Amino acid sequence: MDQDLVIRRRVIEPADVVLIRQLIVAEGAQGRSHLSNRLCELWDWRQANGRYRQIACRDLLRRLETKGLIQLPPPLKAARRAGYRNITRLPELWDAVALAGPLAQFRSRLQLRLVHNAAEARVYAGLIGTYHYLGYQQAAGAQLKYLVWYADRPIACVSFGPAAWKVASRDRYIGWSAPARQARLAGVVNNDRFLMVPGIDIGHLASYVLGWTLRRLRADWRQIYGQDLALAETFIEADRFDGGAYAAANWVCVGQTQGRGRNDRAFARALPLKTVWVYALRADFRTVLSQQA
Repeated sequence: MDQDLVIRRRVIEPADVVLIRQLIVAEGAQGRSHLSNRLCELWDWRQANGRYRQIACRDLLRRLETKGLIQLPPPLKAARRAGYRNITRLPELWDAVALAGPLAQFRSRLQLRLVHNAAEARVYAGLIGTYHYLGYQQAAGAQLKYLVWYADRPIACVSFGPAAWKVASRDRYIGWSAPARQARLAGVVNNDRFLMVPGIDIGHLASYVLGWTLRRLRADWRQIYGQDLALAETFIEADRFDGGAYAAANWVCVGQTQGRGRNDRAFARALPLKTVWVYALRADFRTVLSQQA
């Protein structure tokens, strides 16, 4: 390894790889989870809420192994097979009767709830897994999920998670230098899922839900993770959607992706082109996100 890497937003220097190899030799027999926990302790690598970044660390170790830089010990228990997809189910007694009409007709009975418990998480996973074109994936890193209910019926899902490491159009819009992005990326959050349940045809509901969620997102994030937010981002497949609901909710389209994943530096795999949208969660977001320390 003759240059630094950036994995899970952490710069990996050659000395870090040496440390990991030594740790594997000394403690690898105790398992991969033990290694990731110990590495978090050695690096003092924590989430904004103070907890160790154990899931991110396990992923980092797997990526280093894929690059041939380390050799992890065999798993102590069977891992999920490649291509595994989370099994999800629709809520019991699922009501599929269509709802249609103007927003004013339904607004008084709408509720926006942050997903707090296992029952609500199953509802969210079931809807996303069944109806969202990207499906449901187990969250990694900080994550907030919301359900919109009409009476006792869930009709929309919205979730937010970690921002993308590097996006040219977004970074230009913010005016980010590389050091500032590395220091302040946690101030950006990614709207990674947005679903209006099929059969719901309530006028302007999508933009209403987006605006409603964003008005409370910053406070909810601060309460749960102890960290403030300055900007939200999202990526919309250009061939599928025009982003009309986001535009109506005052998001700004700042450009388009290049059709490759974050690790595809040689354009080896073409991905769908996506438009990049951002929403300012505070007026001084550029000043806040441009601070390097």
